[in-house]
Amino acid sequence: MAPPPALCGFLLLLALIFTVSYAVGAAAGPVAPGIHGTGTSGEGSGGGGGMEDMHGSGG
Repeated sequence: MAPPPALCGFLLLLALIFTVSYAVGAAAGPVAPGIHGTGTSGEGSGGGGGMEDMHGSGG
């Protein structure tokens, strides 16, 4: 009992879209200057900003 051909085609198209999207994102590079890889812990760095800097905001 095989899945319908339409389902196989949809899944193949979905995988292709994600692959192309990843390739375009990797070629575009970081979204903002000064962003480094995830290898840094963020402590001691002077810049960057982000969600980790918003601990005391809102409530």
